[in-house]
Amino acid sequence: MLLDDPRAGYDGDSRRGWFRRPSSRARTAVAVAAVPLLLTVLQIVASRNGFEGPLQSVWHDYFGTPKSMSMPWAGLALALVGLSWRRRFITLGIAIVLDAVIAGIRAALGGPFTFGNGAVITLTGLALVAWLGWEGRDKRNALHAAALGALLILATKVGDVWLHVTVMAGPNVLDRYVALADRALGEPSWAVARILDSLGPVPPAVLHWVYIELPVAAMVIAVWQLRHVASASNRTGAWPNHYLVRTFLVLGLVGPLIYVLFPVVGPMFAFAADGHGMQIGNFWPHHLPPFDHRPAAMRFDAFTPRNCVPSMHAAWSTSIFLHSRRDVDGSPAPRWLRWGGAFWVLATLVATLGFGYHYGSDLIAGAVLCLTVESALRDPERGWNRTRVQIVVAGAVLFTALLLAFRYLPLWMAQHPVPAGLILLLLVAAYARAFHNTWFAHTAIDSRTASMDDALTR
Repeated sequence: MLLDDPRAGYDGDSRRGWFRRPSSRARTAVAVAAVPLLLTVLQIVASRNGFEGPLQSVWHDYFGTPKSMSMPWAGLALALVGLSWRRRFITLGIAIVLDAVIAGIRAALGGPFTFGNGAVITLTGLALVAWLGWEGRDKRNALHAAALGALLILATKVGDVWLHVTVMAGPNVLDRYVALADRALGEPSWAVARILDSLGPVPPAVLHWVYIELPVAAMVIAVWQLRHVASASNRTGAWPNHYLVRTFLVLGLVGPLIYVLFPVVGPMFAFAADGHGMQIGNFWPHHLPPFDHRPAAMRFDAFTPRNCVPSMHAAWSTSIFLHSRRDVDGSPAPRWLRWGGAFWVLATLVATLGFGYHYGSDLIAGAVLCLTVESALRDPERGWNRTRVQIVVAGAVLFTALLLAFRYLPLWMAQHPVPAGLILLLLVAAYARAFHNTWFAHTAIDSRTASMDDALTR
């Protein structure tokens, strides 16, 4: 099977009556059919509206100039976790040689010297060889990992098209409302941007790289989590029940839908010169905008994405942080990974604010969305018990309440910043605490108990 252990189709309970969970084969067939259908629909939308669609972008990854150098290699790196070490080295060598040859030919013909084609071609070849030539566990692991790598690449293609869709769906933006609500948080985008300006060119350059290469950090975490799936010690061939890629992809499906409902472009566009004449004024980052007693939606240009609320960079970096804390079996992660996850989330949040991409309210909404989605996916073996339902419903209610507050209570929040800010932060902190108690506290207790047992045994 491509995505699941074939034994997962057995429901193990004949008392479920008329409802039966779809078999692994049926779920895989639906997933495989849904991906090309989605890509085709988005390509039609893109072609009719004059921008590059996902199928065009995929074509360029194979035969043209890839839009991204890092994403094809991140996808291939994720696919390698399903192979033995010998096959990893062979696959990696083929990809490097192909990429070097194609990049050299393109540069010789006057094109840009960039990489990525070899990784995509090798990933496709790996899937074909495994499907047609391998059997059993080797085939299942290789196809499972290749599917994850391909999904990581294709998700970026879908995301690029969706940004254009947000422009078409939201000609009017709600930045006036969110900017007012941000007064309850101390206008963090303005404050952080001024601090970055005073630090010189190096810190902003590092933060910009961190912001752009977020998928690479996710790939590192995912490869570490899945490092044992193809090892000789994993005799059953079982994959972890939950790992970062699942959260990353679900966030990428759910979060951008909110862009259409809550279109916001961000302070660097709505309050600075990058608004191309559509901005309220050139205030960001050195001057606070005047107090708006009558906030209203405002017309904006036809090319700036409405991709602020919620901040997906905040959501994704939060998921990276969460998955860098512990291994998939609940044991503590190594120190380098924990420090790396902490650095990545902090650097990403500083970048989103300091570069004017987001308001503070966006980041809070993104973090709550991440905790809610993670609660729905984490520890699937526990099932949808009362605790899971409560934490997921609480997260969904809090997320909805935040959006409603940003839209309908921004004037009150700006006029009463101290109580409004305290209420906002306390609610989010309470939910984060409930999340930790639900999903992390018991694993910490189990780890301490195991350590004590080992000590007593010795």
